[in-house]
Amino acid sequence: MAGGAIVNTATGKQYPGKLTLYVVFTCVVASTGGLIFGYDIGISGGVTSMDPFLLKFFPEVYRQKQAASKTYQYCQYENQLLQAFTSSLYLAALITSFFASAVTRILGRKWSMLAGGFTFLVGAALNGAAQNLAMLIVGRILLGVGIGFTNQSVPVYLSEMAPAHLRGMLNIGFQLMLNIGILAAALINYGTNKIKGGHGWRVSLALAAVPAAIFTVGSLLLPDTPNSLMERGHPEASRRMLRHIRGTDNISEEYADLVAAREVSKLVQHPWRNVLQRKYRAQLTMAVLIPFFQQVTGINVINFYAPVLFETLGFKGDASLLSSVMTGSVLVLGSVVSMFAVDRLGRRKLFMQGGAQMLVSQIAVGTLIAVKFGTSGLGEMPKGYGAAVVLFICVYVAGFVWSWGAMGWLVPSEIFPLEVRSAGQSINVSVNMLFTSIIAQAFLTMLCHMKFGLFYFFAGWVVVMTAFIVLFLPETTNVPMEEMVLVWKGHWFWSRFVGDDDC
Repeated sequence: MAGGAIVNTATGKQYPGKLTLYVVFTCVVASTGGLIFGYDIGISGGVTSMDPFLLKFFPEVYRQKQAASKTYQYCQYENQLLQAFTSSLYLAALITSFFASAVTRILGRKWSMLAGGFTFLVGAALNGAAQNLAMLIVGRILLGVGIGFTNQSVPVYLSEMAPAHLRGMLNIGFQLMLNIGILAAALINYGTNKIKGGHGWRVSLALAAVPAAIFTVGSLLLPDTPNSLMERGHPEASRRMLRHIRGTDNISEEYADLVAAREVSKLVQHPWRNVLQRKYRAQLTMAVLIPFFQQVTGINVINFYAPVLFETLGFKGDASLLSSVMTGSVLVLGSVVSMFAVDRLGRRKLFMQGGAQMLVSQIAVGTLIAVKFGTSGLGEMPKGYGAAVVLFICVYVAGFVWSWGAMGWLVPSEIFPLEVRSAGQSINVSVNMLFTSIIAQAFLTMLCHMKFGLFYFFAGWVVVMTAFIVLFLPETTNVPMEEMVLVWKGHWFWSRFVGDDDC
């Protein structure tokens, strides 16, 4: 049975315990790490569509934009330096994720989150006060360092704190906060664009300090996870924390699995070398391909450049920013849907349903743009026609957010065993940031040269990634993290890489 697993996740091992208010509190606080990531994703596209920002830092793009307003739509924002403004953050996050792995493993998840929040706070201050392009880029790099630490630690923290049967819902809290950050950024851009004097972009960039401060202060209040405490050699503290978060004294089975995982972990001196071993081949493949596929869905074309994209499609000024508010609202609503569906329907069903929805809507958007602008890039978009484009983009965004958006962070964070978990999550984050930066750097150029075909390009990738899920991802819903090896052992393809001793 292609893609299936022998393990029955519905009736597999379930540890005693309940969802406590303490776990809810810690997961909500930790999830605010998504706010800083989402706010930055949303804010960068808005400010790069603001004329005062372009005049100060990218005057050549401003001149291109003015010249293209009545001529060639596809290429009005093409500029490598402007794209570097967006992509520099993600390259910094990529490099940082490798260092964050050591911090997360040696000092704990909490301190990695704290480092991320504080660094992002400094970067936000620099961006808001930027006087030249160099200062702007340095600020962006510091934001990237913060995101590298945050994205490395928060999804793992959430997966380790949550009870197995609710791990999906609580982990998607990160995606929900990320999308709230994107929506907040879109609303703020819409408001600051109206500020007289041309300083609205400063307000937009500086307000990134607000979610950063929330997350930084929140990190100080968080405990570390039982898994991390056990990994760092504090078994009694791990036992006390496990008892506290599960709300029961009957923790012997889950605690025994943590002890067993720790014994294996002690044998691993070089997790980066060990993660390449044959028995981790399935997890490593997922940690590389899932974040890669997540980026070639084309979602960050919408997230980074929504106002720019909508202006290119004929929506002008406030209309383009308002359209990005609409897509941001869909992201938030879709996250809420996925939180309540993921542990009921399972990861695979959401992946496949979302893939089909994205495929149809991307083909529709590409076709609508082709009919109106063709390859010449010349044309006007009537209000009703433009509404149809926005509608299909919203359908696409909804399909993404409850499939590759939510599952793309959840699945890699829950599948690695303790001994290589930090290294595995760093690989996941670094691949995600690598292809995020490539898309950010290349999109405007690709739009200029591929035109409406760009949407067909991403649709083709959606077909490939959906087939990959059908064939190669087993269901991980309700499976305890330290029992996940049984899922791979029961899979039609990955079982050949997992020996009996590995179970």
